[in-house]
Amino acid sequence: MRRLDRYILFKFIGTFFFAVGLLMMIIIVFDLSENIDSFLKHNAPWQRVVTDHYLTSIPYFTNQFIHLFVFISVIFFTSKMAIHSEVVAVLSSGVSFWRFLLPYIEGALLLTLMSLYLGNFLVPNLNEVRRKFKDEYIEHLTKSAGRNIHLQTDKDEFAYVELYNVGRNLGYWFSLERYNGTELTYKLTADVIVHDTVEEHKCFLTYVTERYIDNDREYIVNHSRIDTAFMNLSSTDFYNMKEDFEEMNFFELRDHIRVMRQRGTEGIRLYEVEMHQRMAQPVAVLILTLIGAAFSSKKIKGGMGMHLGFGIAIAFTYVLLTQIGKAFGVNGVMAPVLAAWIPNVIFFFIAVYSLAKAPK
Repeated sequence: MRRLDRYILFKFIGTFFFAVGLLMMIIIVFDLSENIDSFLKHNAPWQRVVTDHYLTSIPYFTNQFIHLFVFISVIFFTSKMAIHSEVVAVLSSGVSFWRFLLPYIEGALLLTLMSLYLGNFLVPNLNEVRRKFKDEYIEHLTKSAGRNIHLQTDKDEFAYVELYNVGRNLGYWFSLERYNGTELTYKLTADVIVHDTVEEHKCFLTYVTERYIDNDREYIVNHSRIDTAFMNLSSTDFYNMKEDFEEMNFFELRDHIRVMRQRGTEGIRLYEVEMHQRMAQPVAVLILTLIGAAFSSKKIKGGMGMHLGFGIAIAFTYVLLTQIGKAFGVNGVMAPVLAAWIPNVIFFFIAVYSLAKAPK
């Protein structure tokens, strides 16, 4: 039986990577045709186009569509086995359908672990390179948060800057206030704040006034320039980066959500949905594998064409439900954790029904 297991596992993994390779070539061709004008306009080095844009995009798109790749792969090679009566021969030899599913489950678990690693660690690291290239040569991902930017940097600490220059990491008319309850205890004002490009929280300020307030007493200290570090404040707080969560691994994303929650920052739901989807998507690999194996192991009229048609319909239904759930979660219609997991819950019951109706 282990020989059969190896045969099925090899077919599963081999078909999966073949599908990934085929779709990657299609994606690269379409992406190149869409962005070649931007590459030429901005004089993008072709070595960077290959290494920083396309090579780093392969793990990104693989993980984005991994459940789709897996489902279509299972449908494809299992339906071929069913057409050639291989499934019937296995089950007729006394092997139970659940034992027949063992190599499918093993393959799905391997790809689930791969998806967990890709989505939560490897892809965010590669996205730093990919998005930097995209920001330079395709579209600007960073933009100023506007004028008169107010921030809550800690429980009793607030910052303000009238105008921030993203390209120079430089802000004008900056102030920082600290409170004890409702009482102001410290206020710093500066004409200019410049953030260090290497150390995230380090900066220097010019024409600075510090006010120390202790009950009815007040002390004022003036400086022409000071070098300091605000541990709860960085240059990234003063501008918006499109989908910056793509560059965060799971633990960085979790910590970022915690900071956003402390500050009362808007848009936190998008980050919460993203975090939960990074855990839900790998589980979908296992669920969709079971659905695909149960359905395509039947020999039906219409053959592989019917199997593939059904598989594509199911796969895109899952993608549609994922996008609907994300929209509901971001807009507050449902809790982020529920929005991320509801497609898996629905397809889990489909998997149970499909397994119950599978050939025994």
